[in-house]
Amino acid sequence: MFRSYNYPFQLPFHTSPNIGKFILKKISAMIIVKYILRNHFLPFVFASLVLIAVFLLQFVMKVADKLVGKGLGAWVIIKLIGLSLGYILVLVIPMAVLIATLMAFGNMSQNNEVTILKATGISLYKMIVPPLIASVFVAIGLVYFNNNIYPDANHELRILQEDIARKKPTLSLVPGVFSQEVASYAILVREIDQATNELKQITIYDYSNPPKVNIVTAEEGKIYFTPTQKKLMMDLKNGEIHESDNNQQDIYRKLRFTRHKIAMPAEQFTFEQSAPGGPRGDREIGAPEMKVIVDSLRKIQNTYLAEFKSKIITSVNLAANPNGNAQSGNEYVYVKVEQRLRANQAAMSDVLSRLEYNRKEINRYMVEIHKKYSLPFACIVFVLIGAPLGTMTRKGGIGMASGISLFFFVIYWAFLIAGEKLADRDLLSPFVGIWSANFVLGIFGVALLIKTAKEKVTLSFDFITKYIPQSWKQQEEPNENS
Repeated sequence: MFRSYNYPFQLPFHTSPNIGKFILKKISAMIIVKYILRNHFLPFVFASLVLIAVFLLQFVMKVADKLVGKGLGAWVIIKLIGLSLGYILVLVIPMAVLIATLMAFGNMSQNNEVTILKATGISLYKMIVPPLIASVFVAIGLVYFNNNIYPDANHELRILQEDIARKKPTLSLVPGVFSQEVASYAILVREIDQATNELKQITIYDYSNPPKVNIVTAEEGKIYFTPTQKKLMMDLKNGEIHESDNNQQDIYRKLRFTRHKIAMPAEQFTFEQSAPGGPRGDREIGAPEMKVIVDSLRKIQNTYLAEFKSKIITSVNLAANPNGNAQSGNEYVYVKVEQRLRANQAAMSDVLSRLEYNRKEINRYMVEIHKKYSLPFACIVFVLIGAPLGTMTRKGGIGMASGISLFFFVIYWAFLIAGEKLADRDLLSPFVGIWSANFVLGIFGVALLIKTAKEKVTLSFDFITKYIPQSWKQQEEPNENS
């Protein structure tokens, strides 16, 4: 229920009653707006945090196998997770808006606050205005995020994932098994002292300088990385070096040593993060930059079309007037014309393939441009759906809100994914493919809002109890009586 407010002032005695009523009405309206927005704020924050946690867990599970055993620092893993928040927030914010709207209006309806507001002359249309305006600001902020922050985060995330993928796990030696983790080297160790990390009976095949092959054997030794981890050092004792050359079969060299060190490359065992830069994909640039690329592609498309038209005109002229100004015999002329027609046909086929590729590239960029704005616009659409549905269900719990939201999320993403695929294949325009979900759900939300505002409609899920087994119901009845 609403709280009572004491106004810390008194109206002047000379103020007319109409002006006093007007001021009090405005103050009451501000209080109601503040109350409705406050009912939305906490559920929005809670839903956002829960959804972010779910998506982060999914992301970590997907990349866990690529991180385990690579000896990455905590800062690298934290940065990887932090950069992944870019695309997660793009998905989470619209979903959190729907859940928050369902919970807020569900709570207000459950506590009969919607009924009280209607009795005071405040319709559902007026009640939905504050969250609708707030969703517009959220959508504007999400558009800015999509065009300025998300592309850079996505670019850095891709580079970081590529750097991690290049890093191999720490060198692991197994007694009696050849290890080829170091490029151009094969290492065999027959005994490893786990307490002192000393190696015994070592054999190393060195292919780093082809066509020469060096075979190094040692009775014992140690292996370690240099402080910069750029080199892998093998400190050997009491062994032999056998050198041979495949190009000179008659040359063979044998050296004995009491102590010998071999420096092997170890870049694949170290992690070095590349600096941002280089080419960017369509999801790593903002809409203004993509529009510039699309304009350039359309200019190229026009040149291809002009070239294609000129080839057609040339082919038509050759077919209509094969003799032309030629002075040779007819047979020779027709052979030359046929050769030129075939060459023109091959050229037109090449132009058509270039036009097809160009059109697909334009559609791909246009799909991403529309997604930059359609996903934020979903925040407004979900408010139109959530307000009447929350009023109808009269339930403000997270369970009911999540269940209803999941249903609409599936519908929205099905429309979005199908529209994106059809637009990429040039079966549907990018605008229709990406915005169809907003149009369909928006019309549904407006119709539902009008129906709910005109009459009291209650949405009940009691029909689900029909599918509960009778044995469960019989077990619940004694518990209730007790």
